[in-house]
Amino acid sequence: MTDAPHSRAQDRQVTAVRLGPRATTALALITAIGIAAFGWPLLADADSGLAHSQDAPWLFAALLPLLVGVVVATIADEDNGMDAKAVAMLGVLAAVGAALRPLGAGTAGLEPMFFLMVLSGRVLGPGFGFVLGAVTMFASALLTGGVGPWMPFQMLAMGWFAMGAGLLPGRHRLRGRAELALLAAYGFVASFAYGTVMNLQGWTYIGGMSSGISFHPGDPLTANLLRFAAYCATTSLGWDLGRAVLTTVLTFALGSTVLKALRRATRRANFEAQVTFRGPEGGPTG
Repeated sequence: MTDAPHSRAQDRQVTAVRLGPRATTALALITAIGIAAFGWPLLADADSGLAHSQDAPWLFAALLPLLVGVVVATIADEDNGMDAKAVAMLGVLAAVGAALRPLGAGTAGLEPMFFLMVLSGRVLGPGFGFVLGAVTMFASALLTGGVGPWMPFQMLAMGWFAMGAGLLPGRHRLRGRAELALLAAYGFVASFAYGTVMNLQGWTYIGGMSSGISFHPGDPLTANLLRFAAYCATTSLGWDLGRAVLTTVLTFALGSTVLKALRRATRRANFEAQVTFRGPEGGPTG
């Protein structure tokens, strides 16, 4: 078949943002700090002041937006980072994601933006995925009036969510139903993971809960883990299940079409092309 090489070339995976050493280091740093920000109630020693402090969530809420901003700027500005075409695609996808989120808000966790984050991260890579997730959640918060101390945690969690899709295996080879099954499985599991870490963020300072599901500062890790599991099952299991099921259904129903559209757009954008400026005579400028 004479068109086989052409088909392979057309299906070549393009990365909108390549992660260099500085960007990778910045992502690793924000991930480590993010784990501490989400998990401090379970990680803090019982005798430490942090375990008994009500200020920790607010300190992390003030710190995280600065750190997320630094990481986004590092990814965007590093060599072979975001060019104008990548920024334009980021704007379009973030706007679509922010518009999708309110469609199901308040209805059993039906949030259609999650499937778009999975597919975008898959096609455009982990670096673009992290930036897209964080920017989309920020735009969505502004759109819906959901600005609060929880917003930087949502930005970080959504950045991880979309980045994880870009780290899935077989991005350059796997296609068809096998790829959709992989993305659907990831979306299902990661939807629960997103809900769980966001529960951990708010668990420590939400009042009015029974002692059986509330956070007890300084208690043994096992005891607090059992209370946290009961808290998740009581307050958000149905919401997380709705999000996971909708993400799975939309991935199978629309995934093939959206993946093709995203891959076609990245090929036409030709992110990896080197820009060369030429003088009036057609030769390269000095």
